[in-house]
Amino acid sequence: MRTRVATFGIQHYDAFLIASIALNLTPGLDTFYILTRSGREGHAAGMAAALGINAGCIVHTLAAVLGISAILTTSAFAFSVLKYLGAAYLMWIGARMVFSRSTTRQPTETKGKGLAAAFRQGMLTNVLNPKVALFFLAFLPQFVSMHAMHPQLGLVLLGLSFIGTGLAWSSVLALMGGRIHRLLLARPQLGRWMDRLCGTILLAFGVKLALQQRS
Repeated sequence: MRTRVATFGIQHYDAFLIASIALNLTPGLDTFYILTRSGREGHAAGMAAALGINAGCIVHTLAAVLGISAILTTSAFAFSVLKYLGAAYLMWIGARMVFSRSTTRQPTETKGKGLAAAFRQGMLTNVLNPKVALFFLAFLPQFVSMHAMHPQLGLVLLGLSFIGTGLAWSSVLALMGGRIHRLLLARPQLGRWMDRLCGTILLAFGVKLALQQRS
């Protein structure tokens, strides 16, 4: 293992894992979205959302390795386009929840198309956030020596390690949301208020993203 780490240029891997766990435990949009999705539609939908979010992290890892994310640091236009697309998408999801007229909780929503939608939305909320792209671009290289034989593979391994810790925590969040879902099935009125509250918070996340700067 040490030989592989040296070949790939990975440095201070234990510190990287500790930092990754701490960052994944920090509440943010991903945490809230998984809890919201599993709370509204059940554990399966929460897991689909978690897988989508982590699939987005794979995209950001590859973008950092290929240098694509560097464009966001040099092009204000590219950063703004991605930022406003992400903000608009978050606000669209939030608005649908706020103005939804659904009167019952339907567990069958999590099957088939529902799971695909949860995965797709989770992935898009992550991919369309330029701050996440810049995070991967800035965070991963700190633990890889660019003088190694295969530093790009080192970046990929670190990205997958970060995603592994994130997926483990995401699974816990989905389970927690599943418990909330069972509570809401018995109290439809509470479920409607939760939709409005969660939708409002997603709208706020969208506004926050739209106002973010590159620095």
